[in-house]
Amino acid sequence: MTWDVLSIIGTIAFAVSGAIVAMEEEYDILGVYILGIVTAFGGGAIRNLLIGVPISALWEQSVLFQIALFAMTTVFLFPQRLLKHWRKWGNLTDAIGLGAFAIQGALYASEMGHPVSAVVVAAVLTGSGGGIVRDLLAGRKPLVLREEIYAAWAILAGLAIGFGVVTSSVGYFTLFAFVVLFRVLSYTYKWKLPNKPVRFSDRSL
Repeated sequence: MTWDVLSIIGTIAFAVSGAIVAMEEEYDILGVYILGIVTAFGGGAIRNLLIGVPISALWEQSVLFQIALFAMTTVFLFPQRLLKHWRKWGNLTDAIGLGAFAIQGALYASEMGHPVSAVVVAAVLTGSGGGIVRDLLAGRKPLVLREEIYAAWAILAGLAIGFGVVTSSVGYFTLFAFVVLFRVLSYTYKWKLPNKPVRFSDRSL
């Protein structure tokens, strides 16, 4: 039940996110559907390849594909005056997708008996892989690589599940709320991970 709910939440959130980005880039309706599908299912496809799940498993999710198509169609038909609020709520949609899919990916790898390292990688790829592909196709800098903390919250979710800190349905949804909340706080208050810019002058080359 937990798995199904998280899958539906993540699919809707990322399908809507991909559709809105496509509309911002002025893609036609086919582009909207393609970018939405890639965002919703791209991370899971990459995860499956890395942890040994046949890629054909993706095509067994017909219900989720239908949910994604319905969500994208609904967004595409939204009045323009409602879509103008997207910039305010877009990061929240990404945060919801990140939390739902990170936990879902971690659970997938954990139930297959993979080590903690694989559980963490599955959490990160499922939570952010689709968004990375979406941003690259839209010609944008991937959200996960920006200064604000993003993938770190997926890593924490993977660690919590991989080490058995969270093992119940209540715990999974509490972890989901935690990831969403701290992702929202990180972009609201501009929390950043340490970085070290390197610039070379022409003389040093």
